[in-house]
Amino acid sequence: MASSSYSNSPCAACKFLRRKCMPDCIFSPYFPPEEPQKFANVHKIFGASNVSKLLNEVQPHQREDAVNSLAYEAEARIKDPVYGCVGAISVLQRQVIRLQKELDATNADLIRYTCNEMPTTQDGRRIIGEGDGDGGSSLGQSPGYYYPSPWNNDPLGDGYHRGDNI
Repeated sequence: MASSSYSNSPCAACKFLRRKCMPDCIFSPYFPPEEPQKFANVHKIFGASNVSKLLNEVQPHQREDAVNSLAYEAEARIKDPVYGCVGAISVLQRQVIRLQKELDATNADLIRYTCNEMPTTQDGRRIIGEGDGDGGSSLGQSPGYYYPSPWNNDPLGDGYHRGDNI
């Protein structure tokens, strides 16, 4: 819990609202006088009355997390009034999708490299192991082979149910 470093200095909320900061002030543990912008942002987006009601309804051990969430959302909403946190989440999701595609491409390159390093017979067919001898099941002759990764959205691991349409 954050606390005021000055015992007689009002918290940032009471200072902003121009009122006397009482010892039982609901805002003082979470809005210290050293961080006036934190309360100003929260007040601008949510309003002091709503924040006070919310803090009174939340369990005391959860209040700091609630205030931090409100402060984060308020700052995001001020930076991006239309999307707020959702805009930041969307950017991160697109980055994850891009990185997943890059990982999939790297895995495909790794498989291609591994297949090119496999020994071959005199007629050029790859030696994979015991099989029916026709070479149709070898990795080197299956260009559509899919390497499952724990980082992709392919719940069945078959390469067809990938969820690229997010």
